[in-house]
Amino acid sequence: MRTAWIALSAVALWGCTPRAEAPAPAPAPAPAAKDDARLRQVGAAVLFWSQEERLRNFPAMEKIFPGNTVRAGGRVKPLPDGTPLPIAGADVDAFMAAQNVAGLLVLQDGKIRLERYALGYSREGRWTSFSVAKSVTSTLVGAAIRDGYIKSLDEPVTKYIPDLAGGGYDGVTIRQILTMTSGVRWNEDYTDPNSDVARMFAEAVPPGQDPTVAYMRKLPRADPPGSKFVYKTGETNLIGVLVRRATKKKLSDYLSEKVWRRYGMERDAFWMTDQSGAEISGCCLSVSLRDYARIGQLSLEGGKGIVPGGWFADATKTHATHPGGGYGYQWWTIPGGYYAAQGIFGQVILVDPATRLVMVTSAAWPKASDRTLYMQRLAFAMKVLEAAKR
Repeated sequence: MRTAWIALSAVALWGCTPRAEAPAPAPAPAPAAKDDARLRQVGAAVLFWSQEERLRNFPAMEKIFPGNTVRAGGRVKPLPDGTPLPIAGADVDAFMAAQNVAGLLVLQDGKIRLERYALGYSREGRWTSFSVAKSVTSTLVGAAIRDGYIKSLDEPVTKYIPDLAGGGYDGVTIRQILTMTSGVRWNEDYTDPNSDVARMFAEAVPPGQDPTVAYMRKLPRADPPGSKFVYKTGETNLIGVLVRRATKKKLSDYLSEKVWRRYGMERDAFWMTDQSGAEISGCCLSVSLRDYARIGQLSLEGGKGIVPGGWFADATKTHATHPGGGYGYQWWTIPGGYYAAQGIFGQVILVDPATRLVMVTSAAWPKASDRTLYMQRLAFAMKVLEAAKR
């Protein structure tokens, strides 16, 4: 068990006062031209916020950025209380303090065994996901296949995004985008303001072009498609473009229809949009702690009626490898049979199918990624797993 969990520390977390929830914001129109430069500048600056700004803004992204609402329905999937997890309160307090954790929840067999809030956060709030959103976006691909909008993962991505043709994405399949093995060059360095991940929304977009496509179509190929894993937030944004074009629906509406309403999420979610008014599908959902846990539970249960049979089993197995673990369809896979949706600054939905356990943290790490914080979370996760077996 310990050897398997140590592998978690090597998996890079690339990406991403109690209050009553305000009424959900109306879908935001695309920003006016005069606002474009401000939104691009602020969007890139998220990576370089101070700790005070993170603590203030992570639970309130809808007050800063435009976005669309993912509507919940009337029926809520219950998460009944289970037997409290036999873990020392002092250990929980120490972990949350050391990691700046605002919300911690442990489900087992769909029952809540541990739920704690801090830093002014509460059950009524929402917290930004960063790259946890990637695993949600990949689920929409599964839904679009079940609904007949997408025929196969082995189709070329240019079939659905023809304006990518003529560049690095020629011959790249949907499956290779999902597994981050396109071979297209990319820099995901969160400490570098000139990296692709920082710059992809920082450039002016020609009229009529999608911002993601306008940036990604310029990137050259570095490796043969399917040969090498390189983490690229921009490619999850391309997945969002693909799903929008295939379904002819907003991602927020499709997510509401297929997951939020059908599975029974408790609260509306908020999804940030780019300068064209389209959801940033590689990032930036704001979701309540319990609904993050429901995302993990949905994956455990298989998503019947939402995705094709066997989708999550395939999505959460290793299709590409990297030092310390593997990658599925926008899910991290971890030696020992575990998998996770992960985001920078400490966001995680960690799933252990063997014990039917889901652990969620919403946090505000002082750095986008940090090995010491990985190891601290690893040590706590091991305590949770051991306690869950008692």
